[in-house]
Amino acid sequence: MRSSTINKLASYVDALRPIIYINHFDFKVIDEAIASIGSKTKYVEFNNALGLVDFKSKSPMMECDLEHFLRLTMDDGFEQETFLVLKDVHQELTNPKIIALLKRIAENNVYNDNFNTTIFILSETTVIPKELENYITVFDIPLPTLSEILTIVNDFVKDLDIEVENDTVDEIALSFKGLNEFQIKQILNLAYQDGGRIDNNDKVLILKEKEQFIKKSGMLEIINFSETINDIGGLENLKDWLQRKAKIFANLDKAIKFGVDVPKGVMIIGMPGCGKSLTAKATASLFEIPLVRLDVGRLLGKYVGESEENMRKALRLSEAISPCVLWIDEIEKAFAGVGGDGGGSDVTTRLFGQFLTWMQEKDNTVFIVATANDISHLPPEFLRKGRFDELFFVNLPNGEERRKILDIHLKKRNKWNPEIDSIGLIKETEGFNGADLESVVKDTIESAFIDGRTLIRTEDLIKTIKETKSISNTLNDKIEEIEKTIKKIDIKPASKEDKK
Repeated sequence: MRSSTINKLASYVDALRPIIYINHFDFKVIDEAIASIGSKTKYVEFNNALGLVDFKSKSPMMECDLEHFLRLTMDDGFEQETFLVLKDVHQELTNPKIIALLKRIAENNVYNDNFNTTIFILSETTVIPKELENYITVFDIPLPTLSEILTIVNDFVKDLDIEVENDTVDEIALSFKGLNEFQIKQILNLAYQDGGRIDNNDKVLILKEKEQFIKKSGMLEIINFSETINDIGGLENLKDWLQRKAKIFANLDKAIKFGVDVPKGVMIIGMPGCGKSLTAKATASLFEIPLVRLDVGRLLGKYVGESEENMRKALRLSEAISPCVLWIDEIEKAFAGVGGDGGGSDVTTRLFGQFLTWMQEKDNTVFIVATANDISHLPPEFLRKGRFDELFFVNLPNGEERRKILDIHLKKRNKWNPEIDSIGLIKETEGFNGADLESVVKDTIESAFIDGRTLIRTEDLIKTIKETKSISNTLNDKIEEIEKTIKKIDIKPASKEDKK
């Protein structure tokens, strides 16, 4: 652990922070950090399975539960400076007696000059009781910086006497961004055991290992997809912009060294069923990186601080698997209630603020694709430059885009033929969105199959079009609201002007 982190931990102890909650899996690393900040300190450890444990040797000393342990040790701070190190006790933090004992120790530490006990709670799960909220300080262990990762990789290569090109080390180190030291060393060992060397091919191995973190967490969802940029009919401005960013991701290490900023992300606003979700998938395909979806609803917990901790974990996890595309679909619904009154709204507002801060300060290779239909209730600061690289508005497809969308869906199903009158279909599909057009093709092909016909004709498509209620008919009022909101902000059109 870096010295700056240990110094910060020591400063919390000196500032009489009574309970320090450390969310981490590697207790050995945390033990070493705690041991380094106390000179004449008495260390007392509780292990949820073994009871009272010798802090240095880890030998069991007395079998007991947490309540008994706290009763035995709660007055130790009067005799000498004491560190109580409690491991994996998060499930006990709903017990009123445990809360009361911890509160007594914390109050003594804050208000009694003759008492000096700091409680360290070590766990991968954060549970903060309301009664202890003001006494607990959540302490985060920062992930290694890029220079620290380079040191870890170079030390590994040196210890095993492996010859690796400098450019390869740089590329590998960039792929490790977002992982902790333990995880980096584990993957390096796996790569070396697999092929007896370290090379650029190991970036695939790193990516597969990162996917394991997602599956185990349950907070993010890996999206499997087959869509590409060619599956998008129209949206040429947006596609051109994404292709420019793709060149940066394809040469990320060189781009960073050249002075290019790492792309942050894009906000895609517009009509339902017009290709926003498709664009998220096509972006990951174009960048050749994983696509993961953040569902804010999954993060909400029942304990104080649990939702915020889940958000922190989810964002950390996205950093750990970067480079990746982080997709937040219908973001206006994910953060509904921001700025409102009441418990649920308060939590949502805090999560929103946490997410905004992360977006503003992030220097990782997580590319955010946020999609939204109605942004009228989103705070204006969310839409300003600095959060996203660009904002695009996806309108209902123009005539040329409708023609392309119909062609794409016909070709995908091997039913396109040159006799179809594309121009005539443009006039018939005014006000249709992409989903409407896909539905027209699917229903036409289904009817042809039932009727025993192999060729799709223009009149077949027109017949289905006349039987289909477009989005312009079913959601006319909503479309007008979206258009009014868009006129109030500076946002680029995703489509080029229709040539008439």
